[in-house]
Amino acid sequence: MKSFPNPFKERKGTIIGVIILFWLVFMLALMFYWDSNPELFDVRQAAQKRASLANDKLVTGYVTTNTLIEVAGRLMDKPGGYLSNDIMPPSTFMDNIPRWEFGVLVQVRDFTKALRNDISRAQTQSLENPDLAKAEPQFNVDSQSWVFPAAESEYQKGIVAVKRYLASLSDAENRTAQFYARADNLHDWLKIVAIRLGSISQRLSASVGQTRINTNLAGDAEAQLSTTQADEIRVKTPWLELDDVFYEARGTCWALIHFMRAIEIDFQEVLRKKNAVRSLRQIIRELESTQRSVWSPYILNGSDFGFFANYSLVMSSYISRANAAIIDLRNLLAQG
Repeated sequence: MKSFPNPFKERKGTIIGVIILFWLVFMLALMFYWDSNPELFDVRQAAQKRASLANDKLVTGYVTTNTLIEVAGRLMDKPGGYLSNDIMPPSTFMDNIPRWEFGVLVQVRDFTKALRNDISRAQTQSLENPDLAKAEPQFNVDSQSWVFPAAESEYQKGIVAVKRYLASLSDAENRTAQFYARADNLHDWLKIVAIRLGSISQRLSASVGQTRINTNLAGDAEAQLSTTQADEIRVKTPWLELDDVFYEARGTCWALIHFMRAIEIDFQEVLRKKNAVRSLRQIIRELESTQRSVWSPYILNGSDFGFFANYSLVMSSYISRANAAIIDLRNLLAQG
């Protein structure tokens, strides 16, 4: 007996195909929209706006503390929100922006720690600020934790705690909250920044693979290691991690640009006394170069003198120059 096609089944299959196609197009459009980091913002204007709305006074440290709040806030408020701990598509198919977020987050953690341990305290035995003591552990929650606790909810609590510190800072009757814009405090924070940038620069430059001389014990004849290492070390960033390192570096530099701009304002007298204003501005200029538009749809990583460009080496060059300038600035700040 001759069978005839079932128009209902054919129509059902067509509808399912259209739905799947629409879903794929929607996911791609959403990924394209979310796959962008926030633009740089004016730290002075942002502080003035908050001070105006809260009727606060722009005291020493206000711009820098507000910049910490703004930088952390943009992790939550950018297109797509915080993506690093998402377990649903399209976030699960994206890795560039989550790595950018991690770069920013590390700088937020480092600066909050410096603010809690050094900048807000007159001496090592001074009482720590209770709001900053609550903020630091909130920012150190696992960046990929999606429940119990959710990372973004903990980071929001950290932002709220820093806001309380900022409100106390501008309150003339509240003398418990302080911001000590001293050369030693700036020097100590810059040391942490230099370590971070040095590590990122090494990971970026390892995109082409290098055999490096082991200098881990150089300069100290009595130094020892837990385990022995070869005289020459082969380092190479895995191919699948090249773009991750690149975008983590972009996030790191994005956050540092804002912190450096704020430092220039709140540490103005210290920098002027050390004749270091130009040094700081050069650091900012080098970091700004890392934020130029990437015109390629993917991160090119050719060989060092090969036919194709190597974006990682270009990024490493800017970061290395910024790091060298930071070392020079630290030396200026250490001088009497």
